Parts: sequence; structure tokens; C-alpha cells
Amino acid sequence: MTTAEQPSRRRVLAAAVAAAVAGGPAPAATAATAATAAGATETGDAGSAAVRSVDHRAWITYADWRTGAVQGTRVQAGVRPGVVIADPLGSVDYTDPHTRTTAAWEYATWTSPVRALAVPATEVIASWNADTPAGTWIQVELKGTYSDGRGTPWYVMGRWASGDQDIRRTSVDGQTDGRSSVRTDTLAVDDASTGLRVAAVRLRLTLYRRPGTDATPTVWRLGATGSDVPDRFTVPASVPSVARELVVPRYSQEIHRGRYPEYDNGGEAWCSPTSSQMIIEFWGGRLTPEQLAWVDPSYSDPQVCHAARFTYDYQYGGCGNWPFNVAYAATFAGLQGVVTRLGSLADLERLIAAGIPALTSQSFLKTELTGAGYGTSGHLMTVIGFTAQGDVIANDPFSADDEAVRRVYRRREFENIWLRTRRHDASGRVASGSGGVCYLYFPALPTARQREALTAVGVPV
Repeated sequence: MTTAEQPSRRRVLAAAVAAAVAGGPAPAATAATAATAAGATETGDAGSAAVRSVDHRAWITYADWRTGAVQGTRVQAGVRPGVVIADPLGSVDYTDPHTRTTAAWEYATWTSPVRALAVPATEVIASWNADTPAGTWIQVELKGTYSDGRGTPWYVMGRWASGDQDIRRTSVDGQTDGRSSVRTDTLAVDDASTGLRVAAVRLRLTLYRRPGTDATPTVWRLGATGSDVPDRFTVPASVPSVARELVVPRYSQEIHRGRYPEYDNGGEAWCSPTSSQMIIEFWGGRLTPEQLAWVDPSYSDPQVCHAARFTYDYQYGGCGNWPFNVAYAATFAGLQGVVTRLGSLADLERLIAAGIPALTSQSFLKTELTGAGYGTSGHLMTVIGFTAQGDVIANDPFSADDEAVRRVYRRREFENIWLRTRRHDASGRVASGSGGVCYLYFPALPTARQREALTAVGVPV
């Protein structure tokens, strides 16, 4: 939980509940969107809403990976093609900022070609799916090309390993060129009102391993979501089209209050990993007793504790790093995932109809979402279906116990709080909304219907 604005960290996106739960003022969100252009209005523009404001670019197939420049890496064919270390370029010393331990690592790189964005962006979020055996880790970097032709530096979007014994997975603060900045997991144009946008992106992977070993990370999926969601306090209403509910496991973050406070003060702030674990298990992902052996055996739902530990960003100080949650989900056999933005509840309905639940990010006052009983400056929950009336069925982890997790929220209220980019907090100040941010987890080999639905919402498979 956070009670004050913290510009250098996006803790509000992991915090479950703002001070509004206790009746106090909610903190302003700090970076759910960088689109702060002047002239934001109180009403949405139905005409502009039809224009897609998001573009997701990805490298997934063998042909995709072959378009990149390999230096010490090779492209590996197979059911899930990807990039692995072949002949390392050399070794470098890395001092982990969180353990102060220095170690030598062999490394190799893969660099994508430049990909133009169909939507020149105010924000870009990278995400990846990878396997990092013990003694390995990866770094993901992004370089943008501005709409005026100039380029950004190579920004580090994450240093990541599925475990936490070799390095501490981390975002990197303080990255800026005076025109754009990295805010935990999001590259954002500093002043969108100037018209400056990121028009193209290039991604670079650096794969690391202990010297003298044959171990290697494998990266199966790499992508970047660029978006330029218009400033809006309200969005046009959509028309219900699907009535279906998926049977998704229910987990409460609240029963974990006080557990493992070293991971962002315990369950109170675990909305993101709790929601992730629900959908992972919906797709059949299970943790073994050996994986859970570190958890206090008296704790119920130990898999939620595990998810919190292994999504935790040691720089951000929380479990709400979007790409880290997606990367965690993709460590389960047969799963892949992306961070993206969707444009409407119609997109969610299309996914639900194909059997794909989604994790959505939203901020709201207690009075804005009937039946929630709380307000939040940033909260993740899972959308698992729609009623016959079109209302949203959600597994909301901010619930007293697992049984209470399933909620039904009014369609119009949910739609607006999820898709808006501007809102008023409990003090009446203008704050940010997520603009439709969601995580999508789905099979590595989706069915034809799932593939069609994902493609329709802008996610290549």
C-alpha cells in the first residue's frame, strides 16, 4: 500500500487498495499513462474510439527470430522456436545492486530489426517469455525512434531470471534522455502535448550464463506494445454481445496479509501475482511440492506466496511489474503471455467467448464501482465472464477469503474505470487511469478459435 505519490516507482499499480478503503484520500497514480496533453475533456469521443490506439509487435516464429542480428546466439527451431547462447562473445562482471555481489558472466546478444509502429506511441511496454535455468539470466533493452527521426538510447526494460538465486530480477531507475523516460516497466514520452511520439522500436536481448557451462536461457517470445490512448475521463459505452463464464480458481490476496513482508509488505499488495496465479491454474499450471517447500506449511494457498516471490521486482519494491508477471506465467509448461492494451469490453468479450480470461488494471474511488467496497490507486483483477445483461464477472483478489473472490460488477462502471486515462482521486486532483492495460495468458499452441480471437484484439500468435 502507498499513501503518497512516488514518481520514481509505479507502486500504485501493484498496491491493492488506496487509503480510500479506510475513508482517507487516495494517492494520485503516477505513471499509468504518459498521455498528459492539454485539453483532456470530461466526455469520450465516440468517433475517435473506433480508431485503434495500440500496436503490438512481436517475435515468435522461427522466421521472426531469423530476421534479427545474432552475436554469439543462434536461433533454435522446434515447436517453440527461440534464441539461445551458441558461442559467447566474452564475459563481463555484473554487480547486483541488491546483493552487492559481483560475478563474471558469459554473454551473447540478439537484436531485432527496427519495427515501425502502426500507432506512433506515447508509451511502450516490452514483454517476454523465457526459460532461465540455474546459472543464467537475461536483459531486455528497447531503443525507440522518435517521430522527428531522432533515436532514444538503449533503455533497459528489465534484468530478469525466473529464480532469485543468481541475480535479483530488477527494473532500472533513472533512465532518460530528456525527451522520454523509463518508469519501472514503461517507456513514456515525457511531454506528449508536444506531439512527440515513438514511431518505431528495436529490441535487444542479452543472454547470460556462468562461465564454463553449457547452460543457456531460451527466449521464446519477445514483444513491444506501443500505445497512444487519447486523454479521456469517460469512454463510449459498448453493447453487450457475450454471456459466458469461465471456471477460474479463486484466490484472495487478503488471507496473505502479513505473510512474507519482504515481498512488498505481504498479501495486502499482492493483487497482481494473486490474479496471475488464478489464470495460470485455469490453464493447468501447477507448482510442485518441491517448489513450494520454502513456504510456511501453515499457510493456505502457498502458490500465491510463491507467485509473489517470483514476480517481485527488487528495484520497484513490489510485485506489480507488468512484464515480470507475464514472464512468470510463461515459466509454466505450455503457456505464453503478453502485456497489451485493449480498446473496449467488446475485445474482452471476444476473448471470453474463445475461452481466454484476462487480467485488467484499473483505478477507482469506492463510489465508482458498485459492490467493490473499496477504492484503489491501482489494482489487478481477472475478468472471467459476462452475465446475460452484459455485466462483468470478475475474480477480485481484494476479498476477505477465496469464496468471496467472485464478483459481478456493473458493465458501464467497470468499462469506464478500466479504459479511461484520466480520473479524479478522492482529493479531487486529476490522476491517471490505465487506459485498458491487461495481461493475457494463453496456450503456447492456441486453438484456431483462440488464435482468431487473439489476432482480432491485436495480439500476434
